[in-house]
Amino acid sequence: MSHAGTVDPQTALQRFWGYDAFRPLQEEAVSAALSGRDALVIMPTGGGKSLCYQVPAACADGLVLVISPLIALMDDQVSAAVVAGLRAGALHSNCPAAKRRQTYAAAANGDLDLLYVSPERFVLGDLLESCADRIALIAVDEAHCVSHWGHDFRPEYRQLAPWFERLPQVPRMALTATATPQVQHDIRQQLGLREPLILIGHPDRPNLIYRAVPRHNAITQVLQILSRHQGEGGIIYCQTRKETERIAEALVERGLDAAPYHAGLPAARRTAVQDAFVRERLDVVVATIAFGMGIDRSNVRYVIHANMPRSIEHYQQESGRAGRDGQPAECVLLASAGDLVTHRRLAELDGPLPPERKAALERQLAEIGRYAISPVCRHLLLSQHFGHDLDISAEGGCGACDVCRGETEALDQEQVEDLARKIISAVWRLEGRFGVNHVIDVLRGSKSQKVLRFRHHDLSVYGLLQDYPEASLRSWIDQLIVQGLLEVVDQDRMPLLAMTNQGRDYCKTCQPQIRLSRFTAPARKRDNRARRMAQDAGLDGEGVELFERLRRLRRLLAEAQDIAPYMVFSDATLRDMALLRPGNNDDFLLVHGVGEHKRTRYARPFLAVIAGIEPDAAATMCG
Repeated sequence: MSHAGTVDPQTALQRFWGYDAFRPLQEEAVSAALSGRDALVIMPTGGGKSLCYQVPAACADGLVLVISPLIALMDDQVSAAVVAGLRAGALHSNCPAAKRRQTYAAAANGDLDLLYVSPERFVLGDLLESCADRIALIAVDEAHCVSHWGHDFRPEYRQLAPWFERLPQVPRMALTATATPQVQHDIRQQLGLREPLILIGHPDRPNLIYRAVPRHNAITQVLQILSRHQGEGGIIYCQTRKETERIAEALVERGLDAAPYHAGLPAARRTAVQDAFVRERLDVVVATIAFGMGIDRSNVRYVIHANMPRSIEHYQQESGRAGRDGQPAECVLLASAGDLVTHRRLAELDGPLPPERKAALERQLAEIGRYAISPVCRHLLLSQHFGHDLDISAEGGCGACDVCRGETEALDQEQVEDLARKIISAVWRLEGRFGVNHVIDVLRGSKSQKVLRFRHHDLSVYGLLQDYPEASLRSWIDQLIVQGLLEVVDQDRMPLLAMTNQGRDYCKTCQPQIRLSRFTAPARKRDNRARRMAQDAGLDGEGVELFERLRRLRRLLAEAQDIAPYMVFSDATLRDMALLRPGNNDDFLLVHGVGEHKRTRYARPFLAVIAGIEPDAAATMCG
């Protein structure tokens, strides 16, 4: 099917993707590409970055080359583009030799509109030799990877610009979900963008409910969160492989559909877990950050961080994998200051960091630490980090974080000063020779063998905070660490709690003013979110049941074609289908997210289910 150069952007949007209108900034990015202008596009995850270069591929008379580091995602993006009606391919190290030759020939012969290629493959140079006269746009996805200041630096990205210079007439588009002003500047310089159109979307994701809560028992807390999302897809991020295995095993023991994912597993096992999750055959993945960069599942309903990530950029990217379909999703950060110590240790496994990298790491850890403990609107904090403001002046604030929902509250200043002084005094009396657990035991008046053996029950600080639960004391100690009044000293791999000079000064003057907060109310258990969202979309009881049957059909069709269910239709499209209940081919095209190619392929089975045929029977009718 050849369509290059025959449609305008608005027609292409409707014909191939079934959308009536562009999302914010998409149309401007497409226009820049088609007019030959460079562009820097920063949109939050779920904002529709891929359409910024896919629509030009449907319109332009030439090849759109997409450079991406996400090998695991490329093949899924190709499958989704083909299902929409584009001619697409991918070249990367995991492609079989025969497939590479076939794709290379198709690109050279003008039989592709869209070609994904890894940066390592691109800098070999042979693509430019054979396809230079066909390339209409070069799009660099995950462009933050080019910056030392970004959260996922890839050295090979800095080898791209010299090759771009060989195609001076071809426009360049750099795309990423997160980029501070410093990273934006680096992207422009390192990729050689020429007077680019700068398109920066607001980083806020209003459909995400953010929570940052003290971690006291990770497995128990994870189980509480999962009880709100039974049968729904989610990701649990852990800091280490060991923690990943531990939590995954605990979930499986309790009958949950979960699997671990980390770099220490065999490649075949990792691939199997990822495929099962993307194809909705697996509900929960417990993973290190090795997982997720190649995940395009749109209906992830929750992301849990069982440990603090290394930076706010990491957190924004990882939590942003929830709710990409625009529907409500939950993002929970279980916070402990001990995670910051672990990050420092992991960063220096191969030796001390250069001063510049060490300073950058400390800045990142301080920023994510402040985010985790501040009793301030989470949406506001994330927006401000990326240089944007957010209006939360309405009653109830953002209404979508633990602070604005009244689940986390700030303590009054008098109580803050009293608690801080007592905790810091206990650490001082213990001479910085003990860990957090022992400090808590002393403050709570424990009669443990260790307390009695060291005669710490004779200290003046013994039992000073005996009326407070252990979890509260642990959280306040973490908050004092993040604010610089206490520190964790790693002595022979034993984390000891010590007082800082700032902590000593605070005990004398109560300056500078600090904050302490407490988590007061866990979220209420909710019923099945997919069903609730269907009801919220205006569906009656019969409509909700139809929605569930359409989801069943979608899964059957996806399994038969060996693609992810979202590539057939999104949940949003199925909800609209259940609401409109089209009765013929023309009406089917009016459903949001149904383009002409998908109508030809899928109208018959979906119309059959709407008419009352069972999904299993309708699945045999696919065109």
